[in-house]
Amino acid sequence: MSYLVTFLWSWLAGAALIGLGMGWISVVQHDTAMSRAAVQRAAAVVAALIAASLTRIVPGRFGYWLDLGLLLFAAYLVGCAIGSWLRDRFMARQARPS
Repeated sequence: MSYLVTFLWSWLAGAALIGLGMGWISVVQHDTAMSRAAVQRAAAVVAALIAASLTRIVPGRFGYWLDLGLLLFAAYLVGCAIGSWLRDRFMARQARPS
């Protein structure tokens, strides 16, 4: 994984910036878009992919793509969380009554 971070840092930074933008412009809705069972299934799939990456079950090019995809997804999610947090901090400050 350190190889991916060292040589593909610009792609990871791009994924984080896209996530930052998406987190900033997305409107948070407090609605149940996914059922609890669907969220659990998605979490199980992500956990299985992470386990496959860490145990190196998938060899060669497909293993490389799996590692790269997981890193890009993680960078995107971190960017989304930071963008959403920043929007909440700045918009809450502007929305306060004077």
